Amino acid sequence: MTRKDARERWVRTGGVELCVAELGDPERPTVVLLHGYPDSKEVWSQVADRLADRFHVVLYDVRGHGRSTAPRPLRGGFTLTKLTDDFLAVVDAVSPDRPVHLVGHDWGSVQSWEFVTVARTKGRIASFTSISGPSLDHFGHWIDARVRRPTPRRAGQLLGQGARSWYVYLLHTPVLPELAWRGPLGRRWPKILERAERISDGDYPTASLPTDAAHGAWLYRDNIRARMRRPRPDAYAHVPVQLITPQGDAFLSERLYDDLDRWVPQLTRRTLPAGHWVPRTRPDQVSAWIDGFVTSVEEGRPAPEATGRHADRFAGQLVLITGAGSGIGRATAFAFAEAGARVIAVDRDADAATRTAELSRLAGATDAWAEPVDVSDEQSMEKLAERVHREYGVPDVLVNNAGIGLSGSFFATTADDWRKVLDVNLWGVIHGCRLFGARMVERGQGGHIVNIASAAAYQPSRALPAYSTSKAAVLMLSECLRAELASQDIGVTAVCPGFVNTSITSTARFTGVDEAEQRRRRQRSARLYGLRNYPPEKVANAILDAVAHNRAVAPVTPEARAAHLLSRFLPGTLRRIARVEPRL
Repeated sequence: MTRKDARERWVRTGGVELCVAELGDPERPTVVLLHGYPDSKEVWSQVADRLADRFHVVLYDVRGHGRSTAPRPLRGGFTLTKLTDDFLAVVDAVSPDRPVHLVGHDWGSVQSWEFVTVARTKGRIASFTSISGPSLDHFGHWIDARVRRPTPRRAGQLLGQGARSWYVYLLHTPVLPELAWRGPLGRRWPKILERAERISDGDYPTASLPTDAAHGAWLYRDNIRARMRRPRPDAYAHVPVQLITPQGDAFLSERLYDDLDRWVPQLTRRTLPAGHWVPRTRPDQVSAWIDGFVTSVEEGRPAPEATGRHADRFAGQLVLITGAGSGIGRATAFAFAEAGARVIAVDRDADAATRTAELSRLAGATDAWAEPVDVSDEQSMEKLAERVHREYGVPDVLVNNAGIGLSGSFFATTADDWRKVLDVNLWGVIHGCRLFGARMVERGQGGHIVNIASAAAYQPSRALPAYSTSKAAVLMLSECLRAELASQDIGVTAVCPGFVNTSITSTARFTGVDEAEQRRRRQRSARLYGLRNYPPEKVANAILDAVAHNRAVAPVTPEARAAHLLSRFLPGTLRRIARVEPRL
């Protein structure tokens, strides 16, 4: 471990010596982090660093891995029974008087499922966070249920997981895995991880990788076939469980956990848009979820369980929304709040931003803050970005929503009119993407940017030349950014609403008319939008869906979707419609 306060001890059990590292105050709750295959405890170093300020963090190299010694002979030395003995020996050494909170990844999670479902560990474990590793017993029952009652859907699930498990078959072959890991595969593995999962850290994987992987093959050989044939019928968890499922896991299907509620009375589900090695690629989010879950168990209260849309995806994430004082921005803040996110409500109206933050807390936000700023002011946005990074961290989701309306013919639109609408609708988005997007890239843990465009971005109108131009620019900016940031696991979405009943109609400007006519046209527009009565809450739901599914463009209202289809397949129709003079 790289931290200066890391302490090391050796625990002897079952003929092996286990290398154990400890960080943080031993008087605080103990969190035990268990690594998977073909890793050592160093896979957890970034998560351990983040947790050590609040907890007593313990990591150990599984027998035959890292600096722990291997059993002799290897065959039969890695059974779940012996791994349970090792775990209890470590727990007795590092936390003899208090139960520990267990976190496992990959095979660390597989063996941890054994620990939390057998009787002899009762009272020694307080909670379990599982990442990318199912219980072999649950897996066996999952397979059995699909074999006994096959349907096209269940057969597809079996075939899909069977294809993902190709490496399991290879690891059961004699000698070949050991030769591969001690030879070319062991040398190339760091580069494979860098290409497949974008992991390129100096302290991981360690030099012991070839030996770790060769020994670890016996985890599969000693356990999988036996449990697949005879899964335990009593594999019920006796502690609260938090399940973190990476949605891009190349080895495990999300469907494996469909029946998990049957086995776990207290289950909290989380999902991440990431690959298999999330302890390295998403340490901030993983640490935050572990922290929240452990704290809730320690305080004797239910685990934080938001019930809003995509709560498993957004709970605990930091979401910044501009133009959050009203309309779509406020509705979006509430939607993320109901999903358990932390919300930063940004608006040039300080009172409106404060009200949105207050209501977001009532709606379920883990926390919410208000930040007054004019998005068109570059220096103010730069100060905001610095303040947010210093006080709250890097946003996981950025929603550039702030915008103003402007209507009038091209020749009635002055240069000042153009500057005002472009400063807010385009430059406000550019400032947000540039300042907060750069922080996402620097952090290197993914994220998502949502830019609110409009159906006017692809539907020409003789009455909206400046507004439509600004929104078309936002749409193309989003497409360009999406291409550039894809390699950083940062998604970009352009959301294109149509006629939505918000306050933008009461603040929109009409060029070339006096103040009295301005008021008349605003009232008429507000009345028409009111009759259409498409609520901003539906746009907010579409925004959460678009982020969850990483959509490039998300037309929202029926007219926006229809116009989007016409723009792609019958653009001439839209051009003819645009020639019709609107009645204002």
